[in-house]
Amino acid sequence: MKRFLEFLRNDPLLILLVGLPLAVLAEFGHWGAVWVFAFSSLSVIPLAKLIGAGTEVLAARTSPRIGGLLNATLGNAAELIITIVAIREGLLELVKASITGSILGNLLLVMGLSMVVGGVRHGVQKFDRRQASRNAILLVLAVLALVIPSLLSGYIGTPASFRVEALSLGVAFVMIVLYGLALLYSLKAEGAPLAHTPVAEPAHIPRWSTRSAFIVLGLATLGVVVASELLVGAVEPVVSAFGVSEFFLGIILIPLIGNVAEHLVAVQVAARDQMDLSVEIAVSSSLQIALFVAPVLVFISLIFGHPLQLIFIDIELLALIAGVLITAFVSEDGESNWLEGAELLTIYVILALAFFLIR
Repeated sequence: MKRFLEFLRNDPLLILLVGLPLAVLAEFGHWGAVWVFAFSSLSVIPLAKLIGAGTEVLAARTSPRIGGLLNATLGNAAELIITIVAIREGLLELVKASITGSILGNLLLVMGLSMVVGGVRHGVQKFDRRQASRNAILLVLAVLALVIPSLLSGYIGTPASFRVEALSLGVAFVMIVLYGLALLYSLKAEGAPLAHTPVAEPAHIPRWSTRSAFIVLGLATLGVVVASELLVGAVEPVVSAFGVSEFFLGIILIPLIGNVAEHLVAVQVAARDQMDLSVEIAVSSSLQIALFVAPVLVFISLIFGHPLQLIFIDIELLALIAGVLITAFVSEDGESNWLEGAELLTIYVILALAFFLIR
């Protein structure tokens, strides 16, 4: 406990944990849905960071293969929990928008900020070109797996038909298999997609015991569950109060809430001239969302009686294709600078503006 309190003092971001009890008070004190949404959103940020820290401690105390498996499965735990709660409430469009937004956020916002910060401090930064090429291929395959059912479903049947549902389930199964193969390859080959690289340097990993790490991981996960219940329950009142669309909340806000701690780490390591690690954090997270989280949600949705289909609207498909292509072009030479980062950020801002204006 003493080490946990030390960790708490050293990371000002964790002060946002006060948002969870405030969200509960706002819910039961009838302060209004806006306050519930705001406090629960803020509380998810440090809770996601604690899940990541607990995972890193456990990964550091195991073999590289087990550590890689832990990072690959728990890397997006907070967002997975939020989307599961949203599926239970029948907010399927919010979930699909969140999937799209997470991929775009990692590829455009996180990589863009990392290249800008790293480029301003260190000039031209280099990273493994072969690794970037392998990642680009896997990203293209992941996006194609999302695009194909969206484009072909209309030729197969109506959205509610058994054939379209079978297509979605089949594609989800194949994506999970591909993720498993990529993970297997990563555990056997150094410098492969999804390979285990600590999110924090050894000196920055919390000095917790294994038991403490399990306790923190369990409590943080429980906290995310509670926060997600409150957050998702306040979505529709917030949409009505501010006139923003549920689509905008899903594609911009929810991904930022669930991943902001990891985003900050990617930018910090780029500032320390560790562009290889920064790019890996952004791309690996995108691959986990596309090849693991999205298809798993398809199967989980069957449990709640709200089938989630991998059928995305045109603007989501266009944004995904554009995001993957610009990322591939920027990273193909194995070098980055602040201008390339600004280009990625420009695309993200333009897309965010378009998403905000959609009704």
